Amino acid sequence: MSVCELEASPEACGGVTTPTSYVFARDKSVTTDDFNKFKEEIREMVQSMLSTHNELKTITPTLVAIQQTNLNIESSIAFLTSQNAELKNKIEQFETQSKKDREHIAMLEDRVEELQRNYRKNNLEIKNVPKTKDETRDSLVNMVSTLSKNIGCNVLKSDIKDIYRIKSSRSDAKNTSIIIETTSTLIKNDFLKMCKSHNVKRKEKLCAKHLGFTTNEDTPIFISEQLTVKGSRLFFLARDLAKTKSYKFCWTSFGKVYVRKDDNTPIILIKNESQVHHLLHGA
Repeated sequence: MSVCELEASPEACGGVTTPTSYVFARDKSVTTDDFNKFKEEIREMVQSMLSTHNELKTITPTLVAIQQTNLNIESSIAFLTSQNAELKNKIEQFETQSKKDREHIAMLEDRVEELQRNYRKNNLEIKNVPKTKDETRDSLVNMVSTLSKNIGCNVLKSDIKDIYRIKSSRSDAKNTSIIIETTSTLIKNDFLKMCKSHNVKRKEKLCAKHLGFTTNEDTPIFISEQLTVKGSRLFFLARDLAKTKSYKFCWTSFGKVYVRKDDNTPIILIKNESQVHHLLHGA
């Protein structure tokens, strides 16, 4: 039997079949164009990576510069914070010193005020006295002597240590005060007491006539102890307080200013303007 027959009849060969030849056909699905496209994508990817790398190389110095700038800013902030703390400390020291200085100045002012009051403790002041022509020290002494006789308080020439009219810087000032420096506080106090008694007991209040004037004799005059500048200011404010708040008493004694609401209230020593403001506007 021929081979062909065997191939045609498997049974004829004892059931064994001779396999056909195993020949695989080449897969031609990946073309040259696909490969070229793949290479182009790889090339573009590499170029992109290189471009990114170049950009990073460019950005890195900028980042370093920014980092250095941040460090400089942080250093500046730390320096300014330190300077601010130092300045704050200095300001606190200045405020403390300023407070001490104000307290020391207030103490010195009080001391000066006390010395001025002590210097003027024997002095009297006659306000609103008409000025005469050719006025002299002797004519002023005669005015005081005449006034003392009219009020029943005989003041001798020897009781007057000094007497003068206050000069004013204003050219139009008239009737400036006359200052009388007596030899003792007793004479001063007796003189003031008799002046007050005269104004209380008599309908006709003290005027230029009681000084011996024959002209302008109805000009009212006012006698008080000589106050310091501060004392005069406080006395002015105290009188306004007494008028506004209906205080019954307002007076001075040895250069100090006092007020009293009525006979049953305590005496108040006026020490400064803020105290007057508090009494005037307080509850």
